[in-house]
Amino acid sequence: MDATTLAKELIDLHDHPRLVAPFSTRFPGLTAETGYAAARELHAHRLELGWKLAGRKNGFTNRGIWARYGVDSPMWGAVYDRTLVFSKENKAVVSLEGLMQPRIEPEICFKLKAAPPRSRNPAALLESIEWVAHSIEIVSCHHPEWKMALPDCIADNALHGRLIVGTPVAVERIAGLAAALPFLKVSLFKNREKIDQGVGANVLDSPLLSLAFLVEILAEQKNSPQLQAGEIISTGTLTDAHPVQAGETWSTDLHGFAARGLELVFT
Repeated sequence: MDATTLAKELIDLHDHPRLVAPFSTRFPGLTAETGYAAARELHAHRLELGWKLAGRKNGFTNRGIWARYGVDSPMWGAVYDRTLVFSKENKAVVSLEGLMQPRIEPEICFKLKAAPPRSRNPAALLESIEWVAHSIEIVSCHHPEWKMALPDCIADNALHGRLIVGTPVAVERIAGLAAALPFLKVSLFKNREKIDQGVGANVLDSPLLSLAFLVEILAEQKNSPQLQAGEIISTGTLTDAHPVQAGETWSTDLHGFAARGLELVFT
């Protein structure tokens, strides 16, 4: 399958949401490179419709869930003005309209004040960040029972559905943030029942090292938009991803630095 053919199917899938067999089962040999090329065409289509790039999301940075989803490396996708939600006092009402088999992922996100350096030094990466916030991503999958391969996920904009951002905290207000991020703890609740928990180190050993992954992979993808000041970067789920549906209330409890938990009502 060539990238343009795949992109046309993806555009139609988002215009008319439905479940389809994984692309990789219908087109054996589908690669991550072709997946990213298709995602770029989907991105270009959205820009033509007036969507604006607001940031990026990293996926599969939590190595603990690789076996569950049959993947062996992280990926990235685009976040748009139309998929980005800023909470008010860490609460938000979130529509799931148009999302297939949505799942919830508690994360950490950053807003860039400059393009990050290509470095795995957390302190150096932190210098490019304006603020940090707790975030929740809602991911969406067009393949039955979430059975797919990595190229399927990459092509479908890394499964991005929504990104809900909590109250931002300026980086300079948090002493020792780079050292603290791997040790932060989050608990995930459905209607006040604890469903899962995780730590910052689950995402490539630190959310900052998840950012490093993004810088590195974009450096190899010259045709992809490079990171710029003002973008919001969500670094990947701290827990497993869990199914959500309209009518439910989900919340998180976050400990480890100045950010607090979020409460979401789904419609």
